[in-house]
Amino acid sequence: MLDGLFGLFSRDIGIDLGTANTLVHVRGRGIVISEPSVVAKDLRTGAVLAIGAEAKRMVGRTPASISVIRPLKDGVISDFDITEQMLRYFIHKVHERFALVPRPRVIVGIPSGVTEVEKRAVQDAAISAGARWARLVEEPMAAAIGAGLPVNEPSGSMIVDIGGGTTEVAVTSLGGIVVSRSIRIGGDEMDQDIVGYARREFNLLMGERTGEDIKIAVGSAYPLGDEVSTFFRGRDLLTGLPRSIEVTSAQVREAIDPSVQQIVDAVKDTLEETPPELVADIMDQGIYLAGGGALLRGLDTRIFEATQMAVHVAEDPLTCVARGTGRVLEDLVKYERSLVSETYTSLPR
Repeated sequence: MLDGLFGLFSRDIGIDLGTANTLVHVRGRGIVISEPSVVAKDLRTGAVLAIGAEAKRMVGRTPASISVIRPLKDGVISDFDITEQMLRYFIHKVHERFALVPRPRVIVGIPSGVTEVEKRAVQDAAISAGARWARLVEEPMAAAIGAGLPVNEPSGSMIVDIGGGTTEVAVTSLGGIVVSRSIRIGGDEMDQDIVGYARREFNLLMGERTGEDIKIAVGSAYPLGDEVSTFFRGRDLLTGLPRSIEVTSAQVREAIDPSVQQIVDAVKDTLEETPPELVADIMDQGIYLAGGGALLRGLDTRIFEATQMAVHVAEDPLTCVARGTGRVLEDLVKYERSLVSETYTSLPR
């Protein structure tokens, strides 16, 4: 009876709990929330001041009494309490028009390389945030479902999900993951590469947010037809004064190349472990890129040169995982084999 009431007033939601961004897919409505996984906290009182986009605007601009926290590191929870508060905020934001306390069913996407303890931490956080039951799906599987790949068919599909903290490479068949590789390299690592390059080559201290802006503006994994330029802006480590230096997209590409190469190597290593029948399927279908990192210019060409296989960027790659969790919620029976954990339910309240 109570479960029926909760189902009537709560909307089932799928969550892409990412290192950089959290996306929430509501059954029947699509993606309704896409905000940075950032929380601002008052160190004196312990109160949460801002969550999401509002908190991200505070990065690098706070007084000593305010701490801006990213509660997920490399795709896993590093601060349980803050993650719980962030999830509760998003769940309540989805249900803000309802008078009753929301108790939705929740499916959360997690990296494929996490431990059992880390899996339970995600489920605990979702239950503590108000879910009446929570299940998990590996992010590459969710991304493949969201990209429209035939994951339940007896044929191989390859997905490369490049997020903020991790890159997941997986080959799927018959509703499960046959071969997978997870490396803790993603968009955040590329931002740090740019910051490190500016410091090493120009004695210039920049913030990671500036590095991210430069990566988005001119970053590439393969030579561009027309190279463009931008400016590194920061503090000169020798004089202590503000300084601006013009750099080309070729220099930015050199800066992020170590991270890009590790992603390419992960794809090649996964192909080496893939059964030959599935490799033949992938040759026919191609490799699909998802996640924010798929938007890096020339990455598809770079992977094509390394593998000699067609490479496609999924439609709207940023939302693939969230859309995949939504499709799983819409047909739990069809995608049962794709889920990685038993249903974890909250105690009646």
